[in-house]
Amino acid sequence: MPARSWPLRRLLIWVPVALLAALLAVQLWFAAWLTWYRTHYPLETAFMSRELARLQADNPAARLHYTWVDYDRISIHLKRAALAAEDSRFMEHGGIDWDGVRHALERNRAAGDTVAGGSTISQQLARNLFLSPRRSWPRKAQEVAITLMQEQILDKRRILELYLNVAEFGEGIFGAEAAAQHFFGKPAAALTPIEAADLAARLPRPRYYHRHGHTDWLLQYRQIILARMDQVTPP
Repeated sequence: MPARSWPLRRLLIWVPVALLAALLAVQLWFAAWLTWYRTHYPLETAFMSRELARLQADNPAARLHYTWVDYDRISIHLKRAALAAEDSRFMEHGGIDWDGVRHALERNRAAGDTVAGGSTISQQLARNLFLSPRRSWPRKAQEVAITLMQEQILDKRRILELYLNVAEFGEGIFGAEAAAQHFFGKPAAALTPIEAADLAARLPRPRYYHRHGHTDWLLQYRQIILARMDQVTPP
C-alpha cells in the first residue's frame, strides 16, 4: 500500500472516534447538570434565556418573572391539572410515552399536518432546561437522550417539581409561583382547582393566551382539564 494512503486511513479511523468522544462528552455534560438539579434549582433555563433575549430586543429593561418554590408550596390542584393536561401517564412511563407517540403520529398522518404531539412532561422539561424550541431530528434525538438520563438521575417528584417551576405560562412568566401571582394575585400554594386548570390550559400556547386572554378554546380546554384532574395522581 502506498505510504501516502496511511494519513487518509488514519483520518478515516480517528474522525469517527473523535466525533463519538465529543458526543459522549456532551452527554456527560447534560448528566452532570441533571445530577446538580437533584439538589439545586435552575437559575435560568435555555428557554428563559431565549425569551429574555427576545423581550430585551424590544425593551432592554425587560426582565423575566421567575420565583422558585419547593414542591410542597405548589397547590395539589396545579400538580393534578398539569398531569391531566400534559401527561396523564406520567407515573407509568419511563420518560417517553410510546403509546402517546404512536397516537400522535396516527393523528398527524390522518390530518396531513402536525396537529398533535406526544411529548411527556419529562421531555418538555429536558427541552426547557437545555434545548431549543426549533424542530429537527438531531434536537429530537438529543431530547430523548436527556429524557432517558433524567429518568435515571431524578425521581418523578423532582421532575414534576422542576417542570412546574420552569414551565412558561405567559410572556416572560416562568413557573407556578410567578404565574399564580401574575394571573391571580396569590401564591402557587393557594390556587383553586379552576385557577390551576386555567394555568394548565395555557401551557401549549402561553404567549398567545397571555396576549388574547380567555378565548373560547381556552375556556373549553380548562373545563376538560377540570374534568380529568381527579383521574391523575401526582407523585
